[in-house]
Amino acid sequence: MTNTLDLLRTDRVLTVVRAPEIADARDLCAALVAGGIHVVELTFTTPDLPRHLERAASTADETGAVVGAGTVQTALQAQQAIDAGAQFLVTPGQGPEASAIAAAAQTAGITVVFGAFTPSEVMSALALGSSAVKIFPAHQLGPKYLKDLRGPFPEVQLIPSGGINAGNARDYLEAGALAVSAGTDVVSPADVSAADWQAITAKAKAFVAAIN
Repeated sequence: MTNTLDLLRTDRVLTVVRAPEIADARDLCAALVAGGIHVVELTFTTPDLPRHLERAASTADETGAVVGAGTVQTALQAQQAIDAGAQFLVTPGQGPEASAIAAAAQTAGITVVFGAFTPSEVMSALALGSSAVKIFPAHQLGPKYLKDLRGPFPEVQLIPSGGINAGNARDYLEAGALAVSAGTDVVSPADVSAADWQAITAKAKAFVAAIN
């Protein structure tokens, strides 16, 4: 089984898919991998997510993608994602069911990444067993804030998310990010719904080129 954090350390990017519909999760993952992005986060903001997640996870050997679930807010969602084959879980923050989400991930032996913004929230995420910490919404304070967080948390793997694009992604990496989350800059909802896989591959290639 591929270690998600090791792959992120190599690729330095994952993509977060937020779309009202996914035409085919397998083809979406294949398009992203063709563009150089291997870690794919499908979010619970997409209707019927477990079905799409299962499709992506069951074909991961074909596509070469590592697929996980994002916007996980409840223990039920965590279990649904795990049952569908998710290799990692990502939360937007730390709600009342955070401990249960962490426990589900630990039982399944998969990576969990809790969302945080403030230093106190980073500490809470670490206490929950977060393998890395998603800093969201990162664009509110920019790369300098990430660099500031590295002061008290030099060993923590930080993944900025929200407002990251090909024009600023490298700044976050140079500020100490483990990897960055590429959202609509790579996977626009329109492209995903329309199954415009060529456009997604082209955007993924451009993003990867920008950070390298």
